[in-house]
Amino acid sequence: MARCARNDHSCNRCEGPLPFDFTMAFQPIVDLDAGSIHSYEALVRGLQGESAGSVIGQVTGELMYRFDQACRVKAIELASHLDMRETLSINFMPNAVYEPQACIQATLEACSRVGWPTARINFEITETELVKDRQHLRNIIDSYRAMGFTTALDDFGNGYANLDLLTDLRPDTLKIDRDLVRDCDQDRRRQSLLRAVIGLAEELDIQLLAEGIEREEEALWLRDQGIVLQQGFFFARPAVEALSPGLASRLKEMRQT
Repeated sequence: MARCARNDHSCNRCEGPLPFDFTMAFQPIVDLDAGSIHSYEALVRGLQGESAGSVIGQVTGELMYRFDQACRVKAIELASHLDMRETLSINFMPNAVYEPQACIQATLEACSRVGWPTARINFEITETELVKDRQHLRNIIDSYRAMGFTTALDDFGNGYANLDLLTDLRPDTLKIDRDLVRDCDQDRRRQSLLRAVIGLAEELDIQLLAEGIEREEEALWLRDQGIVLQQGFFFARPAVEALSPGLASRLKEMRQT
């Protein structure tokens, strides 16, 4: 792992303008037990609502560190502007973090500037297949926890975000991928796998969050198994520079189901 380039409170890798602009959409993560919105995930979008891929496709290797920092700051600033009261979940690329204590400075400065508590920031780990230094990733998670942040491992059950990561990493939350969630209310094989994941999470004291919920039947089956934190199009699609205030009444109705 190369050393951090920060010097005299500045970093030529992470700071400076990007050659393109972008914004954020926010998708709610709900708590079906409480019948409320638990948090929001910030998702990158183009200024006219273009897809994340259209934005990320402009990020070269040279711009990766700067883009990662810019996404964190943009998400915090927009969440504050929208008067978000829930936890803010931000994706980050492990390979864009050289030294956690140094690379978190722009995030801390943004939090201080807008008055956002660090306890209301959750970092979602993405692109774990590109991380060859597992100890480095563990150091990031442990350092963030010590600073008051929480962390989540995204896409669990799909591709590289699998069981072997849990031999070294201690995230607060596992986000169960849509591949495991799809048709879980009627697919017995998926039900068996999900029950195994639930038991594993209980043993490791890790919170579970099911993502990619598209049908009410999936949501209710998962809730009945104890997975009450959920996210997906069934509840709300990501909204560009907006929250989902109309969802609260619907969640209260589901709580009675």
